Amino acid sequence: MNMDLIPAPVRAGDQGRCGFVLDASTTITAAPGTGSTERWLRTTLGAAFGLPLAPGGEGAARAIRLRVDPSLASEGYRLTTTPDEGVVITGGGPAGVFWGAQTLRQLLGPEAFRRAPAGGSTAAFGFTDIEDRPRFGWRGLMLDVSRHFLPKDDVLRYLDLLAAHKLNVFHFHLTDDQGWRVEIKRYPRLTEVGAWRSRTKYGHRASELWDETPHGGYYTQDDIREIVAYAAERHIRVVPEIDIPGHSQAAISAYPELGNTDVVDTAALTVWDNWGVNPNVLAPSDHTLRFFEGVFEELLELFPADVSPFVHVGGDECPKDQWKQSPAAQARIRELGLADEDELQSWFIRHFDSWLTARGRRLIGWDEILEGGLAEGAAVSSWRGYAGGIAAAEAGHDVVMCPEQQVYLDHRQHGGPDEPMPIGYVRTLEDVYRFEPVPPALSEEAARHVLGTQANVWTEVMQNRARVDYQVFPRLAAFAEVAWSALPAPADRDFADFERRMATHYGRLDALGVDYRPPGGPLPWQRRPGILGRPIEGTPPNV
Repeated sequence: MNMDLIPAPVRAGDQGRCGFVLDASTTITAAPGTGSTERWLRTTLGAAFGLPLAPGGEGAARAIRLRVDPSLASEGYRLTTTPDEGVVITGGGPAGVFWGAQTLRQLLGPEAFRRAPAGGSTAAFGFTDIEDRPRFGWRGLMLDVSRHFLPKDDVLRYLDLLAAHKLNVFHFHLTDDQGWRVEIKRYPRLTEVGAWRSRTKYGHRASELWDETPHGGYYTQDDIREIVAYAAERHIRVVPEIDIPGHSQAAISAYPELGNTDVVDTAALTVWDNWGVNPNVLAPSDHTLRFFEGVFEELLELFPADVSPFVHVGGDECPKDQWKQSPAAQARIRELGLADEDELQSWFIRHFDSWLTARGRRLIGWDEILEGGLAEGAAVSSWRGYAGGIAAAEAGHDVVMCPEQQVYLDHRQHGGPDEPMPIGYVRTLEDVYRFEPVPPALSEEAARHVLGTQANVWTEVMQNRARVDYQVFPRLAAFAEVAWSALPAPADRDFADFERRMATHYGRLDALGVDYRPPGGPLPWQRRPGILGRPIEGTPPNV
């Protein structure tokens, strides 16, 4: 049996004919620091094969033994099988043990990814010795739940899918013009009003079609606590995003005084029902600062620093037209001695950088926060290509590389006419596999500021979980290997071998119920004929 592991490990020995058998006699021996992995194995493998996986002593045969060895990298692991000890997973820390358990699950076959037995109560694989560790510490997926809301159970499912691919950051895009998705108790109208829109554009914004069904939803604070705890059990860091000062019409519709009331009748605004860059941005007032300090105070309680040290503040696509027209905004520029509206946005972001830093957190934002000067402690999500990330890293700022030309998974996977609501650049499975997060233009010192990489999923044309699945998979598997494995230069990567391993991985995705895009193209029910997208290769993002 070939292991066909994804992502590929640093080193994997050839499997022997005889090896480990998982059956009713298998026990789990868990050393201190491995409790979360022990629980996960019992609930996943135990359910998949109908086995108790009871606690076992040190001398138990056919055991799964979980150990910690600090001499290994914190997320690194070693998985060995021997006749005497069974399976031994040794991690450099609790996370390393967990990633080793994910490899064990893959070794046991697609049946290990089901929720109840479908093919018997045993599984086996040959003796092997695997050593592995990640290339990057930040291996993420950004999921937009503002444009189309995903219920809590779908979010928990995506955390499981991230874990299955050894991804460890979940960037949770909670607010935008089209909906506010997190309960803030001191400002109840954010969800009473801001979480709901009366209708939705169907397709690209140039489409003439509308879905007249009201759309919305939000997560209660207990929902958020559950999501964060569920992620932490899987060694996934959740990075919440509250998008300011642009992409804020949902908040302004709930509290009109947050907008530029001297140039816009903000009381007439509703949650936006269309896509694109919205002109209605936050007013640069003391009231706005205090309001969002209140939002962040509640948010920090929901996302504890030990599991969520970063807070994302957006900062992207903030048109300055209203600030240019607003006497109040212009007075603020003069009062602060700023040069222009770009520096006004920089002042806004710097305020929250200082505010978050004082509370033991780190601000991260999209690369527009570079405009007008970047706050000293801020990190950058480089989405408009590599340039912003290169500039930030060379200036000594930490960077997460997520250029839309390579890893925006809402962009179409093929240039054919059958792709559902085609958006943006064509980026195939192979394109994603050849993505390189560290551009060669970076100096060696600057390259050390690349925390890692993430794929982004914007849901304007993804109305439900199945559509999200179609856009994300199988490309997330290729991205996961790029983020985890020590791959050669893009041109030298063995995509044929990756495709061969994907043949096995599709069976795992099938068992998990993932509605991925098949290699041969969309199935009839996955197509959306007649829905206008953005079908021209290379079309600029905002056209």
